[in-house]
Amino acid sequence: MNDSHAIIESRRFDTRPVPLGRPIGWLIEGWRDFLRCPLPGLLHGAAVAVFGVLLCWRIPDQFWLLNGAFTGFLLVAPVVATGLYAISRALERGQQADLMTALRAWKPRDRRLVVFGLLLALAGTGWVMTSAALIWKFSPAPVSTPQDFLRVVVLAEQGWLFEAWLALGGLLAAPVFASSVVAIPMLLDREISVWGAVLTSWRVVMENPAPLALWGVAIAGFTLFGMATGLIGMLVVVPLLGHASWHAYRDLVRAH
Repeated sequence: MNDSHAIIESRRFDTRPVPLGRPIGWLIEGWRDFLRCPLPGLLHGAAVAVFGVLLCWRIPDQFWLLNGAFTGFLLVAPVVATGLYAISRALERGQQADLMTALRAWKPRDRRLVVFGLLLALAGTGWVMTSAALIWKFSPAPVSTPQDFLRVVVLAEQGWLFEAWLALGGLLAAPVFASSVVAIPMLLDREISVWGAVLTSWRVVMENPAPLALWGVAIAGFTLFGMATGLIGMLVVVPLLGHASWHAYRDLVRAH
């Protein structure tokens, strides 16, 4: 599909301005959906937590790599929550919502979701490798544990490594966030191409830069909380953010 067709597709949908504090409302609505249908959300959160535990088990003494993998999770999280978008959509329509509702959203009949998932996975892998190479190459001492990362990278009295790490992370995360903030739920909900959904997502961000910057900070903050609790917090964080992301999409995008 060419760019002009994607632009025409995107223009079929209006983007809606929202007030700065609207992300709080998305979180409240996401929490309500989680309470109404908790099992799929808990299973999504448990899957993420188990993946994190396995990751820590496989590379416990290479935090320079582990850190990039954890932060890279933020890039692929919109695809991980696909089943939760389906739950919220069913609840919104007054339909039955259960584990099968979430599982049906993962059927590979829709190549658009597969394509977008692969693109996000590629971006996540790129960040993991970039983060690992940066810390491994330029840290003044080995970084094997979280304590090492804090002491050698974050709290270093001299040097630019932490600032460079943050800058590179932001440089990659910002366009990925702008491309995906409403794109995945839109692909689930509408007949639109991947590039049409991405263009719509960018239009949403350009119309609501401050609220969506706050939303991005909220996503990062809740994710860090989930990681800081030994991944136990992911049981709640994943469904909360997944359901809330559906409400963000519904609030920000409407068809003509």
